[in-house]
Amino acid sequence: MSDAKAGRSGPTTSTYALIPKPANLQCMDLQEYLRTRTPETLEKLYNYPTICLAVYRELPEIARQFVIRILFVEQPVPQAVVASWGSQHYAKEQAASASCLTELNVWRVTAIPGGLSAWELCSTFKKNLKIALLGGGKPWSMSHTLEKDSKPRDIAFLDTYAMARWRCVLHYMVGTGSSNKTQDSEGISPDAVRILLHANLMKRDERDGITITRQGFQFLLLDTQSQVWHFMLQYLDTCEERGLSLPDCLSMLFQLSFSTLGRDYSSEGMSAKMLTFLQHLREFGLVFQRKRKEGRFYPTRLALNVTNKHATVPAIINEEDKVQESGYIVVETNYRVYAYTDSPLQVAVLGLFTELLYRFPNLVVGVLTRDSVRQALRGGITAEQIVSYLEQYAHPNMKLTESAIKSKSPLPPTVVDQIKLWELERNRFIYTEGVVYNQFLSQADFVTLRDYAQSINVLVHMNERTRTMVVTKNGHDDVKRFWKRYSKGGG
Repeated sequence: MSDAKAGRSGPTTSTYALIPKPANLQCMDLQEYLRTRTPETLEKLYNYPTICLAVYRELPEIARQFVIRILFVEQPVPQAVVASWGSQHYAKEQAASASCLTELNVWRVTAIPGGLSAWELCSTFKKNLKIALLGGGKPWSMSHTLEKDSKPRDIAFLDTYAMARWRCVLHYMVGTGSSNKTQDSEGISPDAVRILLHANLMKRDERDGITITRQGFQFLLLDTQSQVWHFMLQYLDTCEERGLSLPDCLSMLFQLSFSTLGRDYSSEGMSAKMLTFLQHLREFGLVFQRKRKEGRFYPTRLALNVTNKHATVPAIINEEDKVQESGYIVVETNYRVYAYTDSPLQVAVLGLFTELLYRFPNLVVGVLTRDSVRQALRGGITAEQIVSYLEQYAHPNMKLTESAIKSKSPLPPTVVDQIKLWELERNRFIYTEGVVYNQFLSQADFVTLRDYAQSINVLVHMNERTRTMVVTKNGHDDVKRFWKRYSKGGG
């Protein structure tokens, strides 16, 4: 408790922390991730040609043009010259590209004779990008030659394996802490569970154990490529706790993204730490390896697409994904939900906010109830997310109804409104972070301070009978300074 008195006795103040609202899932691409790294870390990362090549690949088109035009220039290039390479019609795009290269520490501003400003590529990035484009340097850790595999794995097998392994993670997220256990829900390691907790995709609950969070539900709505990339970013955040090097792990991840689908690679040149990293990638479905000690592995489609937002290798699309893309959920005005699916994962997701009634070979019937929705709300899932999920996967026939009645949503309005009303039942209080002033020695002191706080719009609550008032945390300093001046002036 801090005392706000100065010169004479005054009110005491107590700061009460705001109950934080659950944050939305922050999905970063490669550029956004690298912008969060320090220049020193970027310098270490740029010592790896594969990382330089991946960064170059993800740059905006104009930025790539800038880099390739000055890559072989051995002196700084004046900024005016670089600006003249494009039309003034695209000045904003050029400025954005220049800013992107600066933030990623790919180039920096330097001075040249005559006082002009010039661009100069980072020497480490320049050297290793040349190696990546022209060859040379140390061989990649997975470049050792192998004898022909006696039991080669085809692309169809790798796709099936990758999705089976990745769905173990998703099944665990929706299966833990609920009655919708699946046979794959226990198929992930404690290390993977720690990553889910670190990423705030799941949380520990004293009553229900480990449960999915608001961000975890948003995570389930992402496409598979985005899910894998976000998960791997969280892994990289914690890799040093496992004794692994961030540059080494990121470099190997990019090596896999540049590999050929269906081809086997050797692990003989890898260090013990990288072999540990390889086993983690194996668990997540990014590589296939028959046995842990076998010196041969196959990158899967998940690894090839993990960082590339313009993937040249098509994503894995199976029958389940086709059904999901076309829409499979029907919602009726009586709150009944019909899902035309046989996917355990999709059924488990529905079970997060519906009460499941019947299950047939290709149809699941549930009902939206106050208890089922409130249980989802307690877990951090919002009404907007529930409505968004039902709209996103609404059956095509529901979308035809939407067009017929000229509605903005394919869902019945009564259902949408009721879900939001159930949420409002839990949000009857508005939490505001503030500072409590009490124990005033006189009514005059209380009225003076209250009127000042009211005049600058920082008063949140006041009670004349108990001489108590609450001001916002941002306004506390102003009120405190006023009280000191008032106290010194003798009132």
